[in-house]
Amino acid sequence: MLPSREVSMQLLEEWVKNINLRKHMFAVEAAMRAYAVIYGEDAEYWGQIGLLHDFDYEKYPTLENHPFKGAEELRKRGYPEDFIKTILAHAPHTKEPRDTPVKKCIFAVDELCGFLVAVTLVRPSKKFAEVSVESVKKKMKDKAFARQVNREEIIEGAKGLGLTLEEHIKNTLTALQKNAAILGL
Repeated sequence: MLPSREVSMQLLEEWVKNINLRKHMFAVEAAMRAYAVIYGEDAEYWGQIGLLHDFDYEKYPTLENHPFKGAEELRKRGYPEDFIKTILAHAPHTKEPRDTPVKKCIFAVDELCGFLVAVTLVRPSKKFAEVSVESVKKKMKDKAFARQVNREEIIEGAKGLGLTLEEHIKNTLTALQKNAAILGL
């Protein structure tokens, strides 16, 4: 059985001190909840996957450790194994198959959320409300912009969901716009 969001928030607060990393996890949570609604799935379950997908990154930022150390901690705390495997699926180096809609989704939204925040932060207003799908696509073509974001994973993620890049950007951007207050953008 999945622990409550309050229990997951306690874990996040215990492990993640970096406010920007927390905001990233809130953004991924918002996108996962939105996709759960689109797919007719459990928004609480999907949302908590987004909330905790990177909770171990601050302590264990290397490929050898992240998200494996987090998976160990989640097991100790009694999280369901399918939840843990879904978190592993967000990171390609884990080789966890993306064989369910929720696994495809966590992979698809992770990099895109980071990119959408970067696009928003360069706007004068720093507000999601002023970001459009077209402006995101334009920034994706600029390889010097947000170089750390893997554009190939964003494109692969959209395809994995059976969506065009535009549809995926729109779905994710809309989720972040609806949660802008929580994200401070």
